Amino acid sequence: MGHDKTISERLWAAAIWLAVIVFIVNFMAMAATVVVNSFGTRWLGSWLPAGYTIRWYLSAWDEFQLGDVLITTFEVVGAVVLLSGLFGVPAAYALARRNFPGKQLMILLFLLPLMIPPITFGIPLATVLYQFGAGGTIWGVIIANLVPTVPFVILVMIPFVEQIDPRIEAAARVFGAGTGRLFVHVLVPLLAPGILAALLLVLVRTIAMFELTFFTAGPDSQTLVVALYYAVYAAGVRAGQSIDAMAVIYMLTTLAWLLIALRFVDPTQIVTRAKQEAAR
Repeated sequence: MGHDKTISERLWAAAIWLAVIVFIVNFMAMAATVVVNSFGTRWLGSWLPAGYTIRWYLSAWDEFQLGDVLITTFEVVGAVVLLSGLFGVPAAYALARRNFPGKQLMILLFLLPLMIPPITFGIPLATVLYQFGAGGTIWGVIIANLVPTVPFVILVMIPFVEQIDPRIEAAARVFGAGTGRLFVHVLVPLLAPGILAALLLVLVRTIAMFELTFFTAGPDSQTLVVALYYAVYAAGVRAGQSIDAMAVIYMLTTLAWLLIALRFVDPTQIVTRAKQEAAR
């Protein structure tokens, strides 16, 4: 019986590894195809392009005004990450530490933007923003992206807040710390692993957020993912290599943001520190 169980466990492990390998190979093959085609002069009926050039990147940079698009993307992502932290962390602390009528209903309302597909509330949200003059502006894009990211930060941070012993806060108040000093000098250092983890996920989510940005962006407030969509589906004839070059720029931009974030945020250390603080 034990021998049969060992064989079944090995078969199950082998099946999992096979599925992972197939997924990685397919993903790498698709990514490699896009990268190679972005440098190819012509690629028809052969394993590799007939020649290689960088002119498609220069063409995409000029045709799609990628310099302005990248600046807008950095501004939107930076603002959304900063504002999500400023609004989400205090709200998470209030929900974790205070009991009041309607608390569960409020938490449910925070869950809705995360559970409902963005397209379902994106259209009415965009309508409201346009009515107030924010639609088509960079601030409209930022506000639209805050709708799902602030609740996300709140839900991530509530367990981190609950892990902190309330007696630490009481001791700080005994020694004369006001609410502001308590939050900045005591709570924020203790919550740093959770804050960094939440903001890292917000960063990745905002870069890839298409629907809400698409509904609220104007000609001068498009992020890279929306510009890529227009490059593929807008009217006119465009070279496939130029579109692939833009896709590569999008992938590299996202990867650069993620690597920079991971340079300062180590998910393994976050989990370890959270467990250590919970055990104290």
